[in-house]
Amino acid sequence: MAISVAGGVRPGKIIEIEHRLYQQLIVGKQKSNSMFDELDVELEDDANKLAIEREAVLERLAKQIQAKQVFEEVSEQLINTVINAIEHGLSSPEQALTHSGINENQLLMLDLLQGENVDINRLKPLIEEQAWLVRDLLNMVNSASFRHRRPQRSDVKVTDIKLVLNFIGIENIKLLIPYFCIRNWLPSGHANLLWTTRKLWRYSVVSAIAAQALTKLHEKDGSFVYTCTLLSQLGPSVVLKNSAKLFEKTWGTWLREASGCRDKEVYDAVVATEFPAERVYHLVLEHGNKLNWQLLHYLDFKDSAMTKVLAELDNNLSYKDLSEDAAMVARANCYAKVVLLEELSQIDPQEKRMMFDYYELSAQEVIRLKGQNYKKLNII
Repeated sequence: MAISVAGGVRPGKIIEIEHRLYQQLIVGKQKSNSMFDELDVELEDDANKLAIEREAVLERLAKQIQAKQVFEEVSEQLINTVINAIEHGLSSPEQALTHSGINENQLLMLDLLQGENVDINRLKPLIEEQAWLVRDLLNMVNSASFRHRRPQRSDVKVTDIKLVLNFIGIENIKLLIPYFCIRNWLPSGHANLLWTTRKLWRYSVVSAIAAQALTKLHEKDGSFVYTCTLLSQLGPSVVLKNSAKLFEKTWGTWLREASGCRDKEVYDAVVATEFPAERVYHLVLEHGNKLNWQLLHYLDFKDSAMTKVLAELDNNLSYKDLSEDAAMVARANCYAKVVLLEELSQIDPQEKRMMFDYYELSAQEVIRLKGQNYKKLNII
């Protein structure tokens, strides 16, 4: 007879399944075949060229015993230097924010959007401060697919952000701004993390779609649970972004020094050193969930409802102890993990049932979640 794991202290098997997903996202070599936004398309050639160059160097080194020894020594020293720098960078929320791209006004936007009566006059200047957000909103409103929604003179390019907000409407703004914020906070622009970023983005969006479906089913505040679900990937994104920046900075410095010294063996060893994905994966497990709420604490959002939900998800050992909103975020993330692990053939039916059992997904919820289109997040 099967033993129910519903809701109590999280069993080791559940933890192992959840960690398995992050291992596939960060360490797995699979490429993301399905994307909602083509993040870093221009980096694909660079990433592929870098992989080919490393493979060629490694093949050459394999034939030269002495050179291989140099590679192992140099590579180990380089990776240890990088990991030490990353660990220092994650030693406090203040340090972690250095390369994160996150600031108080971005979080204030998200916080203001959770109110029943959103003050557009207060929100507008905060949006205008974020050049990337203005660009994303303008591109969307001026896209061919959106123009038919606009009133007269639909062919005129819109450049005024107030007009953009009027066209989009406040209910859609509540969904769009968190979406664009999380996308901006991802470790984009790094060839070493191109596929990891795309896979993490896919996981984030599948979770968000699941959150929308659950809130609609239960007639709850959809935008709040949706925002918290997206924010539950903030910490992992920050760890990955810090790691990518510090690796590329150190790797580039060592490469220039080896080139300047004209030391071909050391130069090849640096070129062949890959991003330490396995070790970074363990840093994500160690720091990711804590940073979700610690960063908000540090930026003076300790009393925000968003912060409280994210802290619950990290600190509560038992699903049963979660508040209603936090539990819904946990169920949305659970379903997204199962979807992605199934796509990767990394979960069996018994493990899937165990996940649904622990997070108490009802038959009605599973039916509703199965009926969603996870290829596209319907915001507008």
